[in-house]
Amino acid sequence: MLKNSVALGAIAASFIAAPAFGQQSDNAPIGASDSNIIIVTAQKREENIQEVPIAISAVGKDYLESRDITSISDLGTLAPNVKFENAPGSATTAQVSIRGSVTINPAITWEPAVGIYLDGVYIAKNTGAIFDVADLERVEILRGPQGTLYGRNTLAGAINLVTAKPTGELSGSAEMTYGNYDYRRGKAVLNLPAIGPFSVKVSGQVAQRDGFFDVVANPFPTAGFFANPPQVGEAHSLDNKSFMAQVRFEPTDTLTFDYSYDYSKYDQTPLPGQLLRVNRNGGPADIFDPASPNFVGVPLGLFANQDRQEQLSLDANIFERTRTYGHALTATLDLGAAELKSVTAYRDVKFEDRLDLDGSPISIATTARFTDMNSFSQELQLAGAAWDDRVKYVFGGFYYNETATTSNPQLFFGAFGPFGNQFDSRYGSKAEAWAVYGQVDFDMTEELTLSLGGRYTEETKRISRFLQILTDPMIPAAALPFTVADIRYGDLPDAKYDDFSPSATLAYQINPDLNVYARFAKGFKSGGFNGETNQFVAPTADCPTGTPELCNPYRPEKVNSYEVGVKSVMADGALTLNVSAFYDDHKDIQLSVFDATGAAASTVLNAASATIKGVEIETVIRPADWLTINGSFAYLDAEYESFLEKGVDVSDNRAFPQTPKYTASLGVDWRVAEGDWGRFNMLGDLSMVSKYHTYPYQLRPTDPTSQLAGDSQSPGRVILNIRAAVSDIDLGAAQFKLSAWVRNVTGEDAPNNFIDFGPAFGGLLLGYFPEPRTYGLTLGAEF
Repeated sequence: MLKNSVALGAIAASFIAAPAFGQQSDNAPIGASDSNIIIVTAQKREENIQEVPIAISAVGKDYLESRDITSISDLGTLAPNVKFENAPGSATTAQVSIRGSVTINPAITWEPAVGIYLDGVYIAKNTGAIFDVADLERVEILRGPQGTLYGRNTLAGAINLVTAKPTGELSGSAEMTYGNYDYRRGKAVLNLPAIGPFSVKVSGQVAQRDGFFDVVANPFPTAGFFANPPQVGEAHSLDNKSFMAQVRFEPTDTLTFDYSYDYSKYDQTPLPGQLLRVNRNGGPADIFDPASPNFVGVPLGLFANQDRQEQLSLDANIFERTRTYGHALTATLDLGAAELKSVTAYRDVKFEDRLDLDGSPISIATTARFTDMNSFSQELQLAGAAWDDRVKYVFGGFYYNETATTSNPQLFFGAFGPFGNQFDSRYGSKAEAWAVYGQVDFDMTEELTLSLGGRYTEETKRISRFLQILTDPMIPAAALPFTVADIRYGDLPDAKYDDFSPSATLAYQINPDLNVYARFAKGFKSGGFNGETNQFVAPTADCPTGTPELCNPYRPEKVNSYEVGVKSVMADGALTLNVSAFYDDHKDIQLSVFDATGAAASTVLNAASATIKGVEIETVIRPADWLTINGSFAYLDAEYESFLEKGVDVSDNRAFPQTPKYTASLGVDWRVAEGDWGRFNMLGDLSMVSKYHTYPYQLRPTDPTSQLAGDSQSPGRVILNIRAAVSDIDLGAAQFKLSAWVRNVTGEDAPNNFIDFGPAFGGLLLGYFPEPRTYGLTLGAEF
């Protein structure tokens, strides 16, 4: 493997959260000319992004291709107060945070705080939400609650991934990439000539890479009698295949059918957790400390290291396999003054992994997840205008049905054979929801527009739960296996929720280049059952099954959001400046607290209310036609108003997870030279995230049995990506491009995520690190 981190050149450019980038030109800012204004569909109709009275960032096809963005995992610096992380131990499960709202736990019984949409189709869960799309036309990131037009689980915002549609003309492109760690990728897009009313496009990519970590034998022979031989030779590798087929059928001038099939498959080794620490307390709970009276004979501290390592020693056969596919059919009928649209979709996700959760060659903690999920959705939508276009409206209805199951076998202290703890843990959920919605925009004057909207939602959820102890030294062998819970669908009453999410916006156009707005919106994140719960007690009259968490489903989380903003274009289009400020009032915040007692699980708390406020600034500056400077800055202030734990308000001693106070981006896109031979650009990204906590643990050590938030606090990061590209090389039948790139130029290596088992499990703390410095070459052609 090529692991030497030699930069390919001093290249600089911009990959940052700009308000928008034109689809026809890489460099042109908003306002330079009509052809360079990006058109978005954030409000279910086509609009100039600068006239949309919400906080939205968008980038077009040229920008996405020049920065090699094909997945949501690459979107983390496109907008202020937006943060993307991989869930601990997974390359295909996302933790997406917008304005301080995030779902930490990736379990299928949890709902995301941010809605992700692929061509209008809802991607329902964080599991499997990271996948590649080879031919994106546009990405839109909407910040703040989008409940009116997008519905449940858009409490924090929404992300629209819009693919390029078939053109009906023969054209195509292909790329080949090679980089260090033996990184290889091929990507291709092919548009076929139209056959009558049919147009077809196929696209896809294949990517492979060696692991960022070598898995080696146990480096401490004195601890060898506890150790198992490593099962793989590397960790955090990449092996991905993705494909999309699209068919457009236009039987008449007013009727269009768009069908798409997308498929993505990962079969690789996951990001491993590195053991950072054991034995936090220095007391009886320090079971891995030889000096402790409760020492279990495992010197696990030998394998702990605070710094990122390139070599690890693990005992489990770790893997990550994800298969995602979806069918979607969109029918659009032009009615003249209105447009009627139907979006029908089916999606299926299969996710499997096995993780070594002790970061050592000693079998202390190993878990696996085998998840199957499928969903069906149907949306009908009518959008149009009336009264000489003074009234614009969108009305619609939405139906959604989902079934998901997870098998989660767990093994703790496997090094002790039959004296270890082994669990058979399974859970499943079913959800059904429907909604009706509408929004009307009324031009009260030529400059003043009032928008009123609302959405009513009803949903029903069901749960199944099975937990069985297979081995446990505290239980007589004759009593094993011991079934703790066996709850089938229908054993518990359904959880039913309804919600009305209104919105109101007042927008004023001071002049064609200056718009201001004020907005109120309500957000709704669905409630449900905690499928992972291990809280089982003797049956009571109120809880006949003896499952407190399952008998009391966690409540929906709701937010009332207040936002003001200004969008401006100045200096004849050379400067775009957008500013927004918001104040969010959250109730019944859903918090996941990891519990390492018994089977590993999480407790769900609706314990908190909070206010989150902030300011977001985005700008694009073009002092010359060969230079574009982009920038963004965000400030975030999150504070609990209350946090009840065991009846006590601990709001002044609990961390707010995934809420960095500052985020910023800065970049320069410099067209160095241009001629008949082509064009040479220097490109790069600089993004900063300040320190942030990853779990809602105690800030001060008032409870010695609980985790400390500071132990799993990330120090933040500064990431620099650079690229040099020669494009538009005309060689007759095709145009070629060649680029050299370096990502994470400075080798940022601070951990960005954690798992803290807490004092009850010997103080195990695992850290998850960003990708190291990578570099390579990409050769592409278009015809």
